[in-house]
Amino acid sequence: MTEKMNIGVLGTGLMGKPLAQRLLQANLSVTVYNRTFSQVVELQSMGANLAKTPLEAIQLSNVLILMLTDANAIREVILSTESASALQNRTVIQMGTIAPDESRTIQQEVQARGGDYLEAPVLGSIPEAKAGTLLVMVGARKSQFEEWKGLLQHFGEQPQHIGEVGTASALKLALNQLIAALTSGFALSLGLIERQGVDVDKFMAILRESALYAPTFDKKLDRMKQRNFDNPNFPTKHLLKDVDLFLSQAEENGLNTQGLKGVRGLIQKTIALGLSDSDYSALFSAIHQEEHDNIIH
Repeated sequence: MTEKMNIGVLGTGLMGKPLAQRLLQANLSVTVYNRTFSQVVELQSMGANLAKTPLEAIQLSNVLILMLTDANAIREVILSTESASALQNRTVIQMGTIAPDESRTIQQEVQARGGDYLEAPVLGSIPEAKAGTLLVMVGARKSQFEEWKGLLQHFGEQPQHIGEVGTASALKLALNQLIAALTSGFALSLGLIERQGVDVDKFMAILRESALYAPTFDKKLDRMKQRNFDNPNFPTKHLLKDVDLFLSQAEENGLNTQGLKGVRGLIQKTIALGLSDSDYSALFSAIHQEEHDNIIH
């Protein structure tokens, strides 16, 4: 790792902001950039340097942490004609959720401009990001992993080296597919429980003692019972993006994706209900088929 680290955090939305806060709390030198400038002002009061353009953020940093929406946003921010020439001798750590092929292509483009690249997507949401307890999955050369492990430990105590660039992206997509599958499956069961007048507490007590239980069920139970999908840790629209990425990659690899396509339809219906920016547990509404006016979002 470089002796004097100047870290650029590009993308300070729901996840990027707490990542930047973790670095600032560790008294590291941090420059932040976000397309919506108002989202970085609070970070300035914590000691962050504010960059008005991606180029400025790149020029002030020797390592760049990206927490951007998708691969297109990454290209627009760091691989534009203006920004790309400044990537020489910079290391880019891509921490968002993109497809393995996209990650490998971006790696090639960064390297062609004299920079270095690794991926480090994370599992967990805003509370884990604030606490530094994210599960960090790293796709990189072994030497890169060792060089940047200390920095990544600010976000999760035990970053895991998965393999070369692309492998961590694939693992992250596989895990996010389970988010969609588990949440839709639980919502469907809970819907029947409610419609049939079964005591929800008894249902949950039995479920928790079974091999079927996943902790995410309890995390989303109150939201679904109360129809309250406000203040999301992970919005529905982002889940749709990740499911689409998984479907594309799985079909390229010859997998049968029929079941996931059904879940995708539920997510699309949830968005059609006006719940795009709500917590992804809102897909309960698409399954339960209640009137939109009864939903808090």
